[in-house]
Amino acid sequence: MENKVNCIFCKIANKEVESNIVYESNNIVAFLDVDPINEGHILVVPKEHYLDIEELPIKLLNEIMELSQRIVKALKDIYKPDGYSIMQNGGAFNEIGHFHLHIFPRYQNDGFGWKCTENEINVSQEIASNIRKSL
Repeated sequence: MENKVNCIFCKIANKEVESNIVYESNNIVAFLDVDPINEGHILVVPKEHYLDIEELPIKLLNEIMELSQRIVKALKDIYKPDGYSIMQNGGAFNEIGHFHLHIFPRYQNDGFGWKCTENEINVSQEIASNIRKSL
């Protein structure tokens, strides 16, 4: 994971690195992914350096989600996709080390999908109860 000094997304937010920006506010920037799943794949990132979603102030998270809604509408208008995906990887699975939300148009047979384990995973009221108590 990158630290704030070497973070490519911090550099994009600070205009130290060129990118294809589609939206910018005082708090967030959205730009085209350089390795897109499909054309129109956009990353939404906070300008301030955060790793995980629970670190973001709720007001910032709301701004990101409001923009995400607008991006989905634009992607639908422009690309006429069969659907769309919004995803965010946290912790060790955040390969950049800076919170970022992926938004991209989806098409039948585009090759993107989840790879699930063959192991049986427990689903129960006990698990739901434990999570509910933790919330």
